[in-house]
Amino acid sequence: MKLNSRKYVVWVVLGWVMTSFVIPLFARANRIDMSVGNQPKESLSYNDQRRFDYFFLEATQQQNAGHLDVAFDLLRHCLRINPNAPEVYFAQARYFSEMNNDSLALASLEKAASLRPENSTYQESVAQYYIGTKAYDKAIAAYEKLFAGNHERTDVLRLLLQLYNQQKEYDKMLYTLDRIEQSDGVSEELTLSKMGVYEMKGDKKAAYNTLKSLSETHPNEINYRVMLGNWLMQNDGQKEAYKIYMKALKEEPENSSVQLSLYDYYQETGEKEKAILLRNEILNSQQIDSKTKLSLLQQLIEDNERQHGDSTEVLNLFDKVIKANPKDADVAEVAAAYMNLKKLPKEQVNAALQRVLDIAPDRSSARLTLLRSYVNDKNWNKIIELCKQGAQFTPDEMAYYYYMAWSYFQQDQTQPAIDALKRGVSAINSQSDAGLVSEFYGMMGDLLHQQGDEKAAFAAYDSCLHWKDDNISCLNNYAYFLSIGGKNLQKAEQMSYKTVKAEPKNATYLDTYAWILFMQKRYSEAKIYIDQALKNDTDSTQSGVIIEHAGDIYAMNGQIDQALQYWNQAVKIVGKDEKALIERKIKLKKYLAK
Repeated sequence: MKLNSRKYVVWVVLGWVMTSFVIPLFARANRIDMSVGNQPKESLSYNDQRRFDYFFLEATQQQNAGHLDVAFDLLRHCLRINPNAPEVYFAQARYFSEMNNDSLALASLEKAASLRPENSTYQESVAQYYIGTKAYDKAIAAYEKLFAGNHERTDVLRLLLQLYNQQKEYDKMLYTLDRIEQSDGVSEELTLSKMGVYEMKGDKKAAYNTLKSLSETHPNEINYRVMLGNWLMQNDGQKEAYKIYMKALKEEPENSSVQLSLYDYYQETGEKEKAILLRNEILNSQQIDSKTKLSLLQQLIEDNERQHGDSTEVLNLFDKVIKANPKDADVAEVAAAYMNLKKLPKEQVNAALQRVLDIAPDRSSARLTLLRSYVNDKNWNKIIELCKQGAQFTPDEMAYYYYMAWSYFQQDQTQPAIDALKRGVSAINSQSDAGLVSEFYGMMGDLLHQQGDEKAAFAAYDSCLHWKDDNISCLNNYAYFLSIGGKNLQKAEQMSYKTVKAEPKNATYLDTYAWILFMQKRYSEAKIYIDQALKNDTDSTQSGVIIEHAGDIYAMNGQIDQALQYWNQAVKIVGKDEKALIERKIKLKKYLAK
């Protein structure tokens, strides 16, 4: 078994060599310095030089003012005065690049660089442009020329190292590493990088000798010896690797790198009992860091899943590790995650998550997972308790305020719900989940309207739609409340129409749209939509509001008999507060506004 975090070949130390690079196209990355102070002057007459300086300075000022078209024209005028002014070509490249004319941009940069080959800024810009267009051979030539002009630029050598790696020119990579060593001195990083290049090149002997030399020149650095042992393990040198591991273990019995590598050795050579004994020793040790234990546990889980092994073995191992490490929240959380993965009873998983929080009450990931479980069970009091604790330890997690408010709302505690939402507003930022923020403000709008604060409710609805303009439930509620007050009916109609388009069979949304049309005295259109609302109101208990609206709409369409049927049906369903008005409609046989 090979642990993912401990590859025998030390590719990780080659990260800065192997990393793919992207250098932005020259003129798109930075503002161009159009100053002329450091530029050598061409052989111009005194008057022409003054004219050139004047127009170039004016171009600079226009460019800084954002008048790019004027600046570009002034630069062209400068070239008419002095066609060999490199600073003008350099500045022009920016404009060509912004116009997506990369060929002209590159030509301008190349011209500037050819006119001033000693100017490192020009040369480097050309090289960067080559990289941006993936012309790696040209980029290499440009950077080699740049380094030839200044041997202190080891940053250029590191770019060359990446370019040579891109082209798989391993000998040139080694040559470049030698040049970096000449400038910066010998270092472990460079030596390990050389070893990695030898590996890529397929020169096993040179790779081994390089790593061996590093190990010998740093006898007190056990990890280098472990790397050497790991390399030998991958290259059929198990016996020699074992000797290295045992010697290192004797010197540092608690060194996790040594223990893990020795564990891999036992696994590789089939010595399962020794592997298990060492594994348990690592997991139960108080000296081994949590990260090492997690790496081992995660690999054990992966192996067990891949082999379709018995999950009880893993669970029993977790029990032992937790008993040996009762204060390790990381191990406890991985155990809870594994229980959830294996679909253990919810009570067991929740107990495991609670154990994580008992150890580390600020562990928000465990609390949010536990919170989801309680939300599914509609355990409102437990949700409130959990959210209060979460807000105390992680005050910038808005989910706690949202679910706290939702739980209060479910228990008809409107003011505590509003208070929770108001506290949670401070946790909202540009990185917040737009959908959750939208629901957050939508709930706030509903609750504020329920309390009679219409102005604040509508402001909350506006915020809701700012974060998610297609929040259907908010669009419906906002539109309906506007229509009840007879306010901004055109806006209400636009919002309500979106909900009907999104869910054309939703009886509530159809009713809202019908009522808005009714409030605009578009009675025949309202009748079409209220009929659809009635048709789709298929709940076992029909909505008294929809049926009452149907009666009102039919009455205003002159169909009073049908209206009476709907009102008589509605009066049996609605609450006591609505009953009186409907009874008056029936008695007077006409629509009455509230």
